[in-house]
Order: sequence, then structure tokens, then C-alpha cells
Amino acid sequence: MSGHNKWSTIKHKKGAADAKRGKIFTKIIKEISVAAKLGGGDPAANPRLRTAIDKAKGENMPKDNIERAIKKGTGGMEGVVYEEIIYEGYGPAGVAVLVEVMTDNRNRTVSEVRSIFTKCNGNMGEAGCVAWMFDKKGLISYDKSVDFDQLFEAALDAGADDVVEEDEQIEVYTEPSSFIEVKDALEAKGFKFQNAEVTMIPQTQVALEGKQAESMLKMMDRLEDCDDVQNVYANFDISADEMEKMM
Repeated sequence: MSGHNKWSTIKHKKGAADAKRGKIFTKIIKEISVAAKLGGGDPAANPRLRTAIDKAKGENMPKDNIERAIKKGTGGMEGVVYEEIIYEGYGPAGVAVLVEVMTDNRNRTVSEVRSIFTKCNGNMGEAGCVAWMFDKKGLISYDKSVDFDQLFEAALDAGADDVVEEDEQIEVYTEPSSFIEVKDALEAKGFKFQNAEVTMIPQTQVALEGKQAESMLKMMDRLEDCDDVQNVYANFDISADEMEKMM
């Protein structure tokens, strides 16, 4: 599973997350509202809502914004009906790309997404063309200063699947159904996470460099900048040395 979180690391180094905080808030509010509409406004009984709220808190979203988003969802979100769709395709060098969207206009969104693929030397594919290359997993990341052995033991006791030490962080993997339970158990034992989410983990990776690496990062940036796109996953890998050349 090593390296799957490459895009998150790159975004952090580029400072892109802070630069686009307003857009991030918009996407999280949409997720909270849809989660509340589908599963109710009680996060204790709605894991999807609980996860969205935790993400909002991780981005320092004001409590009032979170509460308004929940009320909007439980109130039926009159006038707006969001459709959840996954688009699949290929980036430079055949990199597999999954794009999760929430949209009130499918035609507009598919046109925008297809245009981004094309302009960044990629192409959209049929449903299912790359989804099989990813596994849905819970991922909880910790700073390297955390004691690995203690975290490893606590995570497995809590029901985690695996704990992996990467170059810049320690990553705990879970099944999606046990994600919140494991995260809460580790928090209760004093382990403070850097990031926690249910995500798509690629089974294999494609190493990129030069122009292909630049095109791939441009594609990821443009897809995430699209208002209807909630999440983007891809199986590329760019070495630290290659990143230094592009920074």
C-alpha cells in the first residue's frame, strides 16, 4: 500500500490545501448535507455523517457551518437534488484515475471532467475500467514521532488490518466498517492522528517523471478544483527527487 497517499503529501508541500480552503469547505458542507439527508442528522447513528463532521473539524470549519449543513440535509435540501457518480479513466502513462462527484447537473459535470482528462493527456473510460485496481479502506495517519510499537499493538487490538511505517508518517489501515471504531479507540489511548478518512487504495502504482509527472499533477489540481468533484484517487508515484525538480 506504500505511496498511495502521494497526492496528499504533494498538496501539503505545495500549500494547495490552504490556498483552496474556501473550496474545501464547500465540498465538505455538500458531503455533510447529503450524508444527513440520506442517513439522518445524528452522527452517532450515521457513520458517513460522523466521518464528514470529523473531516470538517480537521479543517477547522466553524461549528455553525457544520450545524447549518446538517439542518439543510435533514430539512430535505429543497430545490437541490445531488446525484453521486464515479467517473473513471486514465491519466498520463496509463495512470488509473477515479473521480467521485456530487452534481445537480450530470451533463455539465461529465463535460467538465472529460475536458480536464483530455487537456491533461488522459482520457475517460467506461464504468469499471479502473475501479478494480483500488480497494476501499479506512486510513488513519500519524506523525513519525509516535511510538510505532505502541501504536501497532493498540491498532491491532482495536481491530485495524495493518500498520505501516512510511517515510513521513505512520499509517493505520482498517476496513471501512470498523474505521470509526478503530479511530476512536486510538484517540482514547492518546494517539492524535494527522488525517483520518475512508479512501481508495491502489493495488499497484505507476512511476512518473518529467512531463508525465507534470501533466498528472496538473490533472489532479484541475479535477479537485472542479466544483462538482468531491474526491480524486489515482495510482501514480512521483519520487522525492522528481518532486524537487518541479517545486
